Amino acid sequence: MDTPVTRFSEGPDDPFAVRHAASVVLDGRGRVVGWSARAEALLGYPAGQALGRLSIGFLVDPGDHDMVMDAVAECVANEGWFGVLPVRHRDGRRVEFGCRARPITKHDSSREWFLVAAPAEEVVQWNIDRSVLDGLFNRSPIGLSVHAPDLSLLRVNRAIAGFSQVPPEQHRGLHTRDFLIQQDTDTVEGQLREVLETGRSSIFTEQPARLRRDPGHELFVSISAFRLEDSTGQILGVTQTVEDVTDRYRARRRLALLNEAGARIGTTLDVARTARELAEVAAPDLADCVSVDLLEPVMHGEEPAQEVLGPLRRAAVRTPLPNDADVMYPVGRVIHLPPDSLQARCLAERRPVLDAHLQEPATFLAMDPDRAERAFALGVHSLMMVPLVARGLVLGLLSLWRSQRLEPFEEDDLRVAEEFASRATVCIDNARRYTQQHQAALTLQHSLLPHEMPGHPAVEVAHRYLPADAAFGVGGDWFDVIPLSGLRVALVVGDVVGHGIHAAATMGRLRTAVHTLAHLDLTPDEVLSHLDDLVDRLSEEQEPTDGQAPQVVGATCLYAVYDPVSQQCALARAGHPPPAVVSPAGEVRVPDIPAGPPLGLGGLPFEAAELPLPEGSLLALYTDGLIRARKRDAEESLADLCEALAVPARSLEETCDVVEGALLRDRASDQAADDVALLIARTGVLAAENVVTWELPVEATAAAGARSLTAAQLAEWGLEEMGFTTELIVSELVTNAYRYGGGPITLRFIRDHHLICEVSDTSSTSPHLRRARTTDEGGRGLFLVAQLTERWGTRYTRDGKTIWTEQLLSDAPK
Repeated sequence: MDTPVTRFSEGPDDPFAVRHAASVVLDGRGRVVGWSARAEALLGYPAGQALGRLSIGFLVDPGDHDMVMDAVAECVANEGWFGVLPVRHRDGRRVEFGCRARPITKHDSSREWFLVAAPAEEVVQWNIDRSVLDGLFNRSPIGLSVHAPDLSLLRVNRAIAGFSQVPPEQHRGLHTRDFLIQQDTDTVEGQLREVLETGRSSIFTEQPARLRRDPGHELFVSISAFRLEDSTGQILGVTQTVEDVTDRYRARRRLALLNEAGARIGTTLDVARTARELAEVAAPDLADCVSVDLLEPVMHGEEPAQEVLGPLRRAAVRTPLPNDADVMYPVGRVIHLPPDSLQARCLAERRPVLDAHLQEPATFLAMDPDRAERAFALGVHSLMMVPLVARGLVLGLLSLWRSQRLEPFEEDDLRVAEEFASRATVCIDNARRYTQQHQAALTLQHSLLPHEMPGHPAVEVAHRYLPADAAFGVGGDWFDVIPLSGLRVALVVGDVVGHGIHAAATMGRLRTAVHTLAHLDLTPDEVLSHLDDLVDRLSEEQEPTDGQAPQVVGATCLYAVYDPVSQQCALARAGHPPPAVVSPAGEVRVPDIPAGPPLGLGGLPFEAAELPLPEGSLLALYTDGLIRARKRDAEESLADLCEALAVPARSLEETCDVVEGALLRDRASDQAADDVALLIARTGVLAAENVVTWELPVEATAAAGARSLTAAQLAEWGLEEMGFTTELIVSELVTNAYRYGGGPITLRFIRDHHLICEVSDTSSTSPHLRRARTTDEGGRGLFLVAQLTERWGTRYTRDGKTIWTEQLLSDAPK
């Protein structure tokens, strides 16, 4: 019966493996008693020539005799030996072999020596490989683990044992789940299975690896894995290297957070939006709960006082806490900080605060006790506070908490939070200053444009105003409805060159000038002539600032005066688009009115035109931003305007909406949009029974006759109680016309909310008030008129002048 041969597993690159090495057996006297086929192949001697010979005689060169004898002595002393020996080949050349010698004791107690030899260069390389392998498992700082196909551990090195705090030899048979939390185990084992199944190695895959013994400690590792196979291709398992890259991961994450903060914070010039962006960037990547609280004046664009910091208003909050309204103050809540609170100290000292391990709710002194207790009970365990300071001004406070993430804040986290706060604070301060300037600009704009259009018997009006910069809200276009004497009304639309605050300021000056000129009762062409002079002077006043060219001053304007008694409208335009007129029957036309030069050219005349406007006519005045908004030909846009105005039976507000929709529907996407002002008026007519006119003779009895006519008319209107005052006014005005004017003299009464008295003559002499001395016999007439009336004035016509007065009727609305 054959004796079974025990086979040992040999590595494919082991130089001392049976199939690679020469095997020789020597007896106690050094004679060769065993010679392998591999020895014959490597040394050239067949077994017949080698067996029975002394090894020293034919295998060793005489010059190496001493070296061999020293090796033999060491082998005997140490019961074995390993080293490199020179050996003589059959062909006479000298060959170095790595040799391993071990004593063998026979049954008769005699000794033989078993030698295994391989070419020296193969042995040296093998020793290097063995040293590398030993280093990987015993000295390498990078973790190394070998897993069986079922992913159980076969072997780990000391670095892995340092992670798990379990001796290396005790890892065999364990699994990753015995050391890592389940979530991270699934990630690691999923990667190893993929390598096992596909054979594709994974390289430097970063993933979390939180340990069961310390799940609150953040740990990130870089893993590379490759499949193990034997020489036949059979899968033996998988090996992975594990490197702790937590610090690198955190640094990269913080850098990414800072880059994200730079991109996401400050996208608008809105204080509240910037505060929300700060909170959204900080949570959940840096903190679980974030709040941004700003000093009350900051929210309104004002500069906060620094001597005594006032209350804070919550501007933004981000939290995953359940029932967060019961824990975190909501947005908009005013927070009064106790002087001894951590938050108050942080603001007062302008220094950040880091409390990595909260021990009690006392840290939340700015909260009420119940909220503090609830927050602590829900797991809030780490806190950072950073004051928001920009340009030396304290603007508010950034607070960050951790509740769900178990690891506490660190100093590096605080530095990231400070960087967040620094960037955000500059943006908040810019937004605050913008808000301040924006509010000032809006205040200016709103003060320059009419707030409400009061009802007027001459016209019913509706309007639209759309500045080019909708966010800034300021433009150079304007419109106005100005009541004039005799129930007439001035309709004005103008357009200043440019946009923004400079155009708005110029617009305000022109609008004020138009009001002044309108109340002088000048004709439309005269008004534009005076405006032209004003714009010319404004242009001369411009001075360059900061090396920039002076602001260009120029404007266009359309000025119209409608008289509801005569149903006539006088118009003049200075380089402005013509109005559109809609008849009561719905017919739309654009009247041919002399264009006139734009305001500011100087020295060129303006012409006025008159249009009859029957009751119910529409008059549409607009700026060129309306007809040039769609980058089309102005004539086409004007045709669209006429089409939009042609639909009958609509309110004026609806008409404005239709015009806006027809001509401005693409305005939001138009980067070159201009300011737009639109004013639509529907004309009215005074009832004939409310207007009476008489022509008086130019004689001394004219005043007496006028008093009689006045008394009779007031009685017919049921205004007898106003008889004495009105007769006195009429008497003074007619007497002045008789004395200083020229004939004929016209007396007219208009009844509306006021009783209007007008006395006209053909003289252009301007009456004026003066203080009469006690010895003077006259000079008190106009003084009496001014005291008895609500308003009075003079207007000039081509044929003379009219002096008018207004008295409020007792039943008129105040």
